[in-house]
Amino acid sequence: MIATLKAEDQNQLQLVEREDIDDEEDLFEAIDKLIAQGINAGDIKKLQDAGIYTCNGLMMHTKKHLTGIKGLSEAKVDKICEAAEKIVNFGYITGSDALLRRKSVIRITTGSQALDELLGGGIETLAITEAFGEFRSGKTQLAHTLCVSTQSVFFLTTGTSSRPDRIIPIAERFGMDPGAVLDNIIYARAYTYEHQYNLLLGLAAKMSEEPFRLLIVDSVIALFRVDFTGRGELAERQQKLAQMLSRLIKIAEEFNVAVYMTNQVIADPGGGVFISDPKKPAGGHVLAHAATIRLMFRKGKGEQRICKVFDAPNLPEAEAVFQITPGGIADAKD
Repeated sequence: MIATLKAEDQNQLQLVEREDIDDEEDLFEAIDKLIAQGINAGDIKKLQDAGIYTCNGLMMHTKKHLTGIKGLSEAKVDKICEAAEKIVNFGYITGSDALLRRKSVIRITTGSQALDELLGGGIETLAITEAFGEFRSGKTQLAHTLCVSTQSVFFLTTGTSSRPDRIIPIAERFGMDPGAVLDNIIYARAYTYEHQYNLLLGLAAKMSEEPFRLLIVDSVIALFRVDFTGRGELAERQQKLAQMLSRLIKIAEEFNVAVYMTNQVIADPGGGVFISDPKKPAGGHVLAHAATIRLMFRKGKGEQRICKVFDAPNLPEAEAVFQITPGGIADAKD
């Protein structure tokens, strides 16, 4: 059995078990298994150097990309792919099998029962959840709370909003040891969009060795808006953004990880005359199509915040009110 955490009342986290299909290591097949299929260790090392550590991840790359790896010819790539296909099934399956695979999904509590109910149980693995809104709308506060409720986190920050000291009162609220909680969070600070992408490439090595459950990217768009300016660079920006989002999708599916990313908002001139100060999420259609679940955050009264399901394949359009407290995200007080 594998357990995750669920909010119970306001000051407690309760372990909730889920049925597992197979053992946790069976969720992906290590790239080393290709040796038994006749692939030499040198070629496997080249794949690992390129950030490919599982057979599942290998099958998510095009042959054009694989032949771009130094030392791998077309013939070698064909042989490697044929070997990987014998280990992992990336072909057709029945709807019943697809439903069975969905049982491996874990939902991570947000710290607020109202918000959990809105999301069908919490932030789910095998998916990208995007939260967008203005500054101080609660996006990063939710990220900090998720760090405590998940306890196996990679936190990729692109700005200065990440605060490890913020974890301490949240852990204390839930009766957890702050030091132990912080030890289970790996932080990285990206300074350019290229640095951000390279940090994501390096994640495969860590995730193939130990079970992470959450990847936080705060924020997904900030560095792209800095590194690309003007309409003349917009097409290139969107292409690079699409590549990074593709990487996030592959991480979520390859390692059964929940990806939570924050996004900024921009003015929406076409928002309509009946909406005061209309805003829309940055990133355009590229980002909109990549996110599985899109959440819109806005400010309420005082420390209250409102989360609206903006787009989701399995959730109705609805809202939940929560509150930012010293102990993280919690249910709003009447």
